Amino acid sequence: MSIVRKVRAVERLFGRLDAEIQSFQSCTGLHCISGCGKCCTKADIEATPLEFLPLAFHWFINHQAEAMLEQLENDPSPICTLYAPLSSDLHLNGQGSCVNYPYRGLICRLFGYGASRDKFGELKLVTCKLIKEQQVESYEKAMALLNQKEYVPVFTDYYKKLMQIDFKLANQYLPVNEAISLALETVLSYYAYRPFPRMRKVA
Repeated sequence: MSIVRKVRAVERLFGRLDAEIQSFQSCTGLHCISGCGKCCTKADIEATPLEFLPLAFHWFINHQAEAMLEQLENDPSPICTLYAPLSSDLHLNGQGSCVNYPYRGLICRLFGYGASRDKFGELKLVTCKLIKEQQVESYEKAMALLNQKEYVPVFTDYYKKLMQIDFKLANQYLPVNEAISLALETVLSYYAYRPFPRMRKVA
């Protein structure tokens, strides 16, 4: 499968997930707190290269791939390179935003609105402490949906769907910046001896 087809397949998967999350939000009222980027400041976030392939391809067709790869290689910070804090003190503030929100990874889309299975196979909502404490009624609605076996996006289900697109790239769990770097290397390597894709430049 070509890089373009893989990118489009990931984008379609993300589109379906975004629609499911929007429906889940409508039913529960759960929402991220405006301006909060606390979850993005975690130093142990892991992701797969495949979920960032659309981002890498976006940078490539806009002639930014080499520069972004160099930036990642020279930046020792474990904090996601897409996160832009409103304060230089990440730990005290936790306020900021994603600079490339449409191209965020699967982990970024699922966190807060997805569920995981515990050792007994029961679904548990994976969300942040702030949502649990400040949106008590909405959180209880979400838990009620889980208890009623209503459909909620599940982490493992979506990562299995990623594996159907490219097993190798979807089966490598790496620190988020390493995942982005490998996605960039994959795109650059693919086009090293192939013509530049004929696509309109994306803003």
